[in-house]
Amino acid sequence: MANNSHESWVKVDAGNIDEFIAQVSVQTQLSDWPLASAVEQNLLVYTGDDVRAASTNKSARHALMHEWAQALSVGPGIVAISNAMPDLDSIDATSALFTNIIDEQHQLGQNTGDHFAKPGANDRVWNALEKHCVADPSGFAKYYANDVIAMISQAWLGRGYQITAQVNRVNPGGTAQKAHRDYHLGFMSPEEILEFPAHVHTFGQMLTLQGAIAHCDMPLESGPTLYMPYSQLHLEGFISFNRDEYQAYFDENRKQMALNKGDMVFFNPAVMHAAGHNKSTDIYRLANLLQVSSAFGRSIETVDRARMLRSLYPVLLNEKSNFSHQHLKNIVAAVAEGYSFPTNLDLDPPTNGMAPLPQSAIVQAALSKNTPADQFNALLSAHTNRRSSVPI
Repeated sequence: MANNSHESWVKVDAGNIDEFIAQVSVQTQLSDWPLASAVEQNLLVYTGDDVRAASTNKSARHALMHEWAQALSVGPGIVAISNAMPDLDSIDATSALFTNIIDEQHQLGQNTGDHFAKPGANDRVWNALEKHCVADPSGFAKYYANDVIAMISQAWLGRGYQITAQVNRVNPGGTAQKAHRDYHLGFMSPEEILEFPAHVHTFGQMLTLQGAIAHCDMPLESGPTLYMPYSQLHLEGFISFNRDEYQAYFDENRKQMALNKGDMVFFNPAVMHAAGHNKSTDIYRLANLLQVSSAFGRSIETVDRARMLRSLYPVLLNEKSNFSHQHLKNIVAAVAEGYSFPTNLDLDPPTNGMAPLPQSAIVQAALSKNTPADQFNALLSAHTNRRSSVPI
């Protein structure tokens, strides 16, 4: 017999501000999170050195990933990793590439737009993942070999995750965003959100991971992201967070943590957050924003992963001795399609088991066999063709 004691649909006036305040008033205790190094601004901080040490040991790796998953779901919803990318030369080279793209956009008079900020407050580079890979495949490989990105993506989403990246540069004087939740439901109008049952408001959080890589030092005056830890626990937030009483509480009680170049922050997309006001006169606050999607969901951007692989594979083939086996896996996971579906099952039937080979398996096999680039391109084209509804 069906249980009708609770509504299946969130109402337009859903959400109780007192309940919300009680949920976000939890004080994070470091003793509850044994692998964290500190609690700052009520969110958890881990060190990049500890992550890299854990990455080489399966038990330690899984323990850390488990703690992160708990922190993102029932904990503060946000974790910061200090010194997550210690190769600052790599960050600087990538920053220069992104800045050149922004300058070219200005020269062409392109208005890149933004989801939650006023026009002119910032500059965006959409599909920064593909643009980065094609423009500088060697630098891209060093950047995305990173264990932090790979481990926390798998901790929240499992294997086959899909990375997209959107660069955001908040210029001096750039005003703060309105506090919000993010993709998926967070990018819909209230009318659209109400068409999704309550359980989707909960499990939808687990289809995406939000991340930010600091490409410069971000003191508080530069406006690093504002957060409301534990706000992901408020079921009705996709509807209620737009209301005045929630916005006012956020403005008065939000948290904000300064970051150094190379630090990373990852958070549940249901955490109430907003880019801060850049009050500086000379800091161009540049961050690479990662939006990592579950293999079971839809990523936010269209990314031509075959194009990326054609640029990247020759570099990986020539330089693979510079990377550990795990780092090669990290790079391939950041680029290739890691899930077998959707596909054309007439042409791409299951091979050994229930599913055909994903794109990532083609790449890994080619690298292990030292397959020449021209042969790999033929394998990649054949694989892409098999997955097409109307083969070319």
